[in-house]
Amino acid sequence: METVYVAGGCLWGVQAFFKTLPGVFETEAGRANGTNSTLEGAYDGYAECVRVTFDEQVVTVTQLMGYLFEVIDPYSVNKQGIDVGEKYRTGLYSTEAKHLEEARAFIDARLDHAKIAVEVKPLTNYVRSAEEHQDRLARCPDDYCHIPKNLLEKYVLKEESTL
Repeated sequence: METVYVAGGCLWGVQAFFKTLPGVFETEAGRANGTNSTLEGAYDGYAECVRVTFDEQVVTVTQLMGYLFEVIDPYSVNKQGIDVGEKYRTGLYSTEAKHLEEARAFIDARLDHAKIAVEVKPLTNYVRSAEEHQDRLARCPDDYCHIPKNLLEKYVLKEESTL
């Protein structure tokens, strides 16, 4: 199993979406690359993110980037849907250089690469979000989400139709 940290705006929808993807074993809501080691205190520069543990034999970082681009506006800086602020920036973070290289190659291969605002950086710090944010949309399906419901369920519906 491998792990990357994916930021796509508000983490509720990102977690709900990534949980449905083939090859994704586990997800956890959290904060990437802030300076604090706890949830306490003032905003410390973190990005809301989802820790994604995946089977690299089933899904690649390139494919995960493709999935991320399905649910974000890759040109938007610090904004997804109605959520605005630095903590809602988009990105992929990892402690593995190979993951970062693959994510950068995905962006560089796109014709619109010069306009893309998705950061790809080493993970320097990760803090698990409070329990109330874990699997939030599963518990509170009517909460706001910047990802349209049909996209949130896109891969769930495909999986169910093959059973």
